[in-house]
Amino acid sequence: MEKKKVLIIGGVACGPKAASRIKRLDPDTQVTILEKGELISYAGCGLPYYISGQVQNDSELMATPTGVVRDPNFFKMVKDIEVKNHTLAESIDRENKIVKAVDLSTGKSIEYEYDTLVLSVGSQSKKPPFPGIDLTGVHFLQTVEDARGIRNENGPLEGKNAVIVGAGLIGLEVTESLRARGMNITMIEMLDQAMGNLFDHEMVFHLHNELKRNGVVLKTLETVREIKGNDLSAVTSVVTDKGEYPADLVLVAVGVNPNTQLAKQAGLEIGETGAIRVDASMRTSDPNIYAGGDCVENVSLVTGKPVFAPMGSTANKHGRIIGDNICGITSEFKGICGTVICRVFNINVTRTGLTEKQAREMGYDCITVLSPFPDKPHFLDEAKLIIIKLVVDKATHALLGAQIVGPGDVAKRMEIAVSNISSGSKVTDIAQYDLAYAPPFSPAMDNIITAANIAENKLYNRGNSLSPVEVKAKIDNGDDFIFLDARSPQEYEQMRIEDPRVKVIPLGKLRSSLSELPKDKEIIAFCKISLRGYEAERILAGAGYKNVKFMDGGVVCWPYKKFVLS
Repeated sequence: MEKKKVLIIGGVACGPKAASRIKRLDPDTQVTILEKGELISYAGCGLPYYISGQVQNDSELMATPTGVVRDPNFFKMVKDIEVKNHTLAESIDRENKIVKAVDLSTGKSIEYEYDTLVLSVGSQSKKPPFPGIDLTGVHFLQTVEDARGIRNENGPLEGKNAVIVGAGLIGLEVTESLRARGMNITMIEMLDQAMGNLFDHEMVFHLHNELKRNGVVLKTLETVREIKGNDLSAVTSVVTDKGEYPADLVLVAVGVNPNTQLAKQAGLEIGETGAIRVDASMRTSDPNIYAGGDCVENVSLVTGKPVFAPMGSTANKHGRIIGDNICGITSEFKGICGTVICRVFNINVTRTGLTEKQAREMGYDCITVLSPFPDKPHFLDEAKLIIIKLVVDKATHALLGAQIVGPGDVAKRMEIAVSNISSGSKVTDIAQYDLAYAPPFSPAMDNIITAANIAENKLYNRGNSLSPVEVKAKIDNGDDFIFLDARSPQEYEQMRIEDPRVKVIPLGKLRSSLSELPKDKEIIAFCKISLRGYEAERILAGAGYKNVKFMDGGVVCWPYKKFVLS
């Protein structure tokens, strides 16, 4: 009996994962991978750490945990998978189940038959059409070869100028890598903040400050017009609509597009996001063709709508699902939350689901929570601040999204938020989670539980609050209210919001000072992180004050100008 033939196009993440899963489940299946590049099965998300030198040799990005490099010989000898690298798939004949390809080393045309085809062709970096994009010294970052080009720039990089176009995930990670190499960095972003639409402004504000502390110049609301070069066609500067910046190296990191050329040529259905449409089993519109990784669209677990959100972690999950289904195991990919995590210098940033802005634009009536606390008990020296923002649907109490920033452990709390969204639970359920607790790992009431409790208070009107953005709008409108600072005078001298509405009454003296506060005036209480601000709001509400609120997040989360004693 002739062996079943599975042909996989693309050999970085989804493809090798699907191939390996198939061979484990059905060793008799003939599996062949076509890869246009030289290298296969590498950790693309590790490329910035190779550029910085933290990863010494790029072979480490292609190695198993035991140090064996996953090259074509490894796949053949260990997994019985045939890898044809330097092989470009050019077209798909769906009727005859043939892929026409070319050997890039020899130029020879080859045909590969298949019973089942898997497209794992990934994405490609967006290449803006401005002049100078092809100059020497202008780089993109998607492959190991791209990373080699950046790392092997001529001469030492220390003291030289780098311009990074785009302040998204890749741009930010490479910023740290190039600063580690001693370069001066200017980041140019056409939007009004880094990280695009992944974070709300009051959260990304802390990232902006971290970039500034590390000597990175971030230019927002600027659009690149041209990249200039010298007589040797080497880059010398980047010109925007607002200025010109010297550059010895340019990284263009403005996003990626799904690689759909083969799919379109074959007549496969393309989704509304521009990526290949697949069902839950990862099948395309042709039942004999699967697709996964960065070339396909996913479904949002929050909205149920299609999204394009390329991630290496998702691609690996796709590969396993594809392998299962090819081998007769019914397996479905439910969707994604849109989870992202990134470290930039000494701050960690992560998000999932919808931002507040996105939720409101989609018509959700939502409440938000800002909760800044140390990630461990304050009595431990290693305790570090993290700030949690939750976005919650008022009607269903479902967690729509979460954002966490800070130098502390943000990953643990984000994974809890993702689990809550993925299970279809309510945000209030988080308060009952039996999380692992000991002082070296978290406070007794973990940060994410505290945030969930704040959400519950707001949902059931057990505490009235305004966000810093809402308070700033009231200030800018000239509203007449008392901005009650519940901290000590010493804390006020160290860090404060300077506004004539501010009145300092320490929380411990508030009950005895009620006569100083008129009942016919709006009062907004706050402190450093608004724990005392909330307590003040409760005290005043209990004393008969009808128009009293607290400001979420306190001074720590105030994303505007404030006085800080240096």
